[in-house]
Amino acid sequence: MDLDTVRTFVAAAEAGQFQEAAAELAVTQQAVSKRIAALERDLGVRLFTRTPRGAELTIDGQAFLPHARELLRVGERAVTSVRAGRRPLRVDVITSRSAATGLMRGFHRAHPEIDLDVVMLFDIEAAVAAIRSGAIDASFRAVAAPGRPLPEDIESVRVLDEPLRLLTGPAHALAGARSVPLARLAGHRIWMPGLAPGTEWTAYYDDLVAEFGLTIEATGPNFGSDALLDTIADTPALATFMGGRTRLVWPDGHGLRLIPVTDPTPVYPHSLLWRRDNPHPALATLRAHLDATGAGQGDAGTWTPGWVVPRRALVSGREAPGRPGRPGP
Repeated sequence: MDLDTVRTFVAAAEAGQFQEAAAELAVTQQAVSKRIAALERDLGVRLFTRTPRGAELTIDGQAFLPHARELLRVGERAVTSVRAGRRPLRVDVITSRSAATGLMRGFHRAHPEIDLDVVMLFDIEAAVAAIRSGAIDASFRAVAAPGRPLPEDIESVRVLDEPLRLLTGPAHALAGARSVPLARLAGHRIWMPGLAPGTEWTAYYDDLVAEFGLTIEATGPNFGSDALLDTIADTPALATFMGGRTRLVWPDGHGLRLIPVTDPTPVYPHSLLWRRDNPHPALATLRAHLDATGAGQGDAGTWTPGWVVPRRALVSGREAPGRPGRPGP
């Protein structure tokens, strides 16, 4: 159905005269008459009755009017959804409790006027495909896992290095430590059932194991964070890694300990990905916000795998090279 004819019908119904509708729409009265006649042919009913006072709606016209108005509202929403600067900025944060979610909450507090759609995509290939298709505007990822370079039309910038902490139950051998050197974790069982083959976080932990001789177990089904916390609290032989910005709450009775890891501190690198030619103005605002609020990328005394994308600062809308992520001393 032609929305121009529907718009003309609504204007004529509200004005009560074709002449006034023509003036409102900036067309001729003849054009209004032709559009109404075309709509009546499409619907197979008469919509108006001509009277000395102008044009009155028939019973069918009265029935059609609320639906016509809704058609125009739906059409406007459809246009707004894809109009640069008016549709929400769509960003993938992977999970609701991640550091990326915290970054987006900070962005929303700083820019409440910007509409956001936050989505959660598990797989990096799905995220990249969604960026390239325009389904989302950006994604937070650890870039780039070995052997999987980003497509030429995808840009990335490293925005946050998240320190890992050791999480133990109250009876664990390290539960009383104020901090733990990374080398001291060799021989301790680190349990991480959420490690999935082919993900960038599994590639990260594989390199951590190889570099420092750790034992990370991904055995058993992943029942989620609540089950993980219950098991760590009840099993003295197990510990796990948790990002310093991961937002989890556990019962007081668990007695869990969150212990800094040092010498070096392993940090998980979060990068923002977006399509090079994405015109959404809020995307540039997000990038500038992350650049201004980012902290701790490539700091001395920290460790990231050698394949991690170096930190780059945004300068006048372009990226400038920074220090590469590398093992700490």
